[in-house]
Amino acid sequence: MAKTKEQKQQIMDKLTDRLKSGKGVVFATFAGVPMAGTEALRKTCREAGIYYTVPKKTLADLALKEAGIEMESVRKIEGNFSVAVADDEVAAAQALAAFAKEYEGFQIVGGVLEKKYIEKSEVVALSKLPNKQELLGKLVGTLQAPISGFARVLQANISGLVRTLHAIKESKA
Repeated sequence: MAKTKEQKQQIMDKLTDRLKSGKGVVFATFAGVPMAGTEALRKTCREAGIYYTVPKKTLADLALKEAGIEMESVRKIEGNFSVAVADDEVAAAQALAAFAKEYEGFQIVGGVLEKKYIEKSEVVALSKLPNKQELLGKLVGTLQAPISGFARVLQANISGLVRTLHAIKESKA
C-alpha cells in the first residue's frame, strides 16, 4: 500500500531524529532472511534499545542529509536495506554482527560513526569491541585492584601483630 506524503514525512522525521541523537549506525542488507529471523532481530534490537528500521532508500538519503551525516547515497546499496541506530557506539554493530553470523543472507554493508561513513570492515571491527558498560566495569576493577591489595597488606600486618601479641600473652600465662 502506497504511503501518503505525510506518512513518508513522519518516517523521515523519526529516522532523522534517531540519526541525529544516535552514536552508532549500521547499514545492512537482508536478502533471503526468513520473516521469523527478521522478527527475532527486531526483538533483540528493541530489548537492547536499538532503533531498527527498513526505510525506503530515498527517505534514508534525505534523513542522512538532514542529520548532517557525510556519505554517498544509500541507493548504491543493492537489495533490501535496513538501518540500526543505537545510543552506544558499538551496540548496533554488535547486535547486527551477531545476527549476520546466524543468517547467511544478512550482510553488514557499512555504518556511521561520529557523523562519518565507515566501511563494512570497520563496522565488524567495532562489533568486536566491548560496549561502554563493559569498559566502565573493567575500569572500576582496574582502579579498585591496587586499593584492595593495599587493604589486604594492612590487614595482614595488623592480624600478624595481633597473633604475635596473643602468642606473647600465652607464653607468659
